[in-house]
Amino acid sequence: MKWSLLELRKYQDMPLTFEETLSLKDELMERDNQIIDLAPVNVKGIVTVNKSEYILHYSVETTITVPSTRSLEPVDLPLQFTVNEIFMTPEQYQQRDELVPEEEILILETQTLDLDDSIADNILLAIPMQVLTEEEKSSNDLPSGDGWVVYSEEDFLQQQESKEEITIDPRLAKLSSLFEEEE
Repeated sequence: MKWSLLELRKYQDMPLTFEETLSLKDELMERDNQIIDLAPVNVKGIVTVNKSEYILHYSVETTITVPSTRSLEPVDLPLQFTVNEIFMTPEQYQQRDELVPEEEILILETQTLDLDDSIADNILLAIPMQVLTEEEKSSNDLPSGDGWVVYSEEDFLQQQESKEEITIDPRLAKLSSLFEEEE
């Protein structure tokens, strides 16, 4: 979905509402090779047009299939989130009000407002760093293989503490027997 800025100026008095189902599977799979599948993306929102900015507010609902970060098994991950973005032309940005933080403004490089790019970017940002299957979530078993094991951070720290307690420098081993004889 794209709107020209001239077309959007017609909506300065009343916001433009939209509701669409988009197919962004090919675009997202091209941008991120970890994505296995993407259901159609349901988008509902409004565009508010002011003299100084274009405010986009929309909600996204879809299901994305990505590999588990532990076993690489495919996981269907339902995504549902809302987005608020402020767009400005370079001219509007030069005359902007200081109330809006600079990092919250997106500069329009062309004379169109492209909703598909915004949605694709926000879907990629919504994918969590850790994705687990239902079995992996419910189990405390971590993967292991031939000659390797994955430890939780707590297990690793506990193992390090026990090694520190047991390990005695061999050069000082004879000295420790001296203290035992005195007692």
